[in-house]
This record gives sequence, C-alpha cells and structure tokens, in this order.
Amino acid sequence: MAGGLAGGELYARHRADGVLVDVAECVVQDGVTISYGVNPPFLWQHITGHYTNISVTTAGKRVQDADGMTADVTVSDVRLRDTGDSKGTIGSLTATLAWKSAGIKDTLAANLPAVGSLITGVRTDPAAGTIIVDAGENSVTAKPVVTDGDLNLEVLDVTGPLPKDAVQTALNDLTKKLNDNYPLGIHADSVEVTDTGVVGKFSSQNASIPKEDANPCFARL
Repeated sequence: MAGGLAGGELYARHRADGVLVDVAECVVQDGVTISYGVNPPFLWQHITGHYTNISVTTAGKRVQDADGMTADVTVSDVRLRDTGDSKGTIGSLTATLAWKSAGIKDTLAANLPAVGSLITGVRTDPAAGTIIVDAGENSVTAKPVVTDGDLNLEVLDVTGPLPKDAVQTALNDLTKKLNDNYPLGIHADSVEVTDTGVVGKFSSQNASIPKEDANPCFARL
C-alpha cells in the first residue's frame, strides 16, 4: 500500500510537471523549473485539483518581450474547477522580476524604432534610483516608477538632439506593451534599482485562470 501511494505521488508529480511546465514556458517564453508544496501530500492535491503552493523560477533569458529578465513566482491556493468562463482560480500570486542592465539595453534596442540601434549600453544609479541609457555621446536618464499597478520609465533628463517628450512617448509605448502582456491580473507593487539592473515586485489576488480561447497558453490545464 505504501509503495502504491509513493508510486502515485511520483506519477502525479510527473504528470503535473509536464502540464505546468508547458503552461509556464508558454506564458514567459523561457525555460522554467517548478516545485510544489508538500502539505497535504501532492497526490491529494492532484486528485482534488486544489494546489496549496507552486513555485516557478525562469531560466533568465527573457520574460515575454523583456530580454535578460528572470522571474521567481509563487502561486498559492490554486483551484482547478472548470466553469463557463474560467478553468479555476488562483488565490494569491507573488512574483519578483529581476531585469539585468544588459537585458534592458537589448530590449530597448529591439523595440525603439530608428534610435534603438544607436543604444550602446545601460547603466544604473541605485542611490538616485535611475537608469542611464547611453547612445554614443548622448544619454537618457529615466526613473523606474510604479503608477496604478504599471511599471513605467519616467524620463528625467536627455542629453543630445532628441526631444524629451519624444523619448518619453517611445518609452511609454514600450512599457505599455510589457504591462499589457502580463496575465492573471498581475500588477506591479514596487520597484528598486540595483547595481545590476531593476527589480520589481508584482502580485495578483483571486485571479481567474483563463480558458484557452482567451489565452492559448492555458489550454492544457
């Protein structure tokens, strides 16, 4: 009996791994590793469709369109229960997104029309809470801020021929694209500039798990 339960536990974990890894990798567009809470035993969680705690860590190549970003995500009180408009609910989700300076540079270069190719590097000033985008002898100083649940870049200073308003508009377009792509009602809570980049804290409460017609990444759940 004990052997059967142990075998069932391993099978349940293997099956859940296959499904949840596929879902998470589709959402973040990077490799992931997943671990589970052990209380109650995972086999019981799998049978009931009620998962107490799931942790997801990404490989660090990217999170969707943000190159060089790593996500550490914890979801709690996950209940898989198919209804007319959702596949279940997530009681709580918390995430730490760490975005390296080199990744910010690559993302800006790929997403800013005309001027992206001129960007030569991104530096941080943790004391001032700013990032500095270098483009040859020109630079843009911007402050990462959280506004109404969105992570934005507020332009403080521009050296060079580009108008400050034009730079702000371009960055607004990029950050809107990034913010709008987060699923499950995920929103930014805080942001910090570090020696290596930018770290944001994100969360969501009582989120509905979308059907595949709303988000194909969740089709296998």
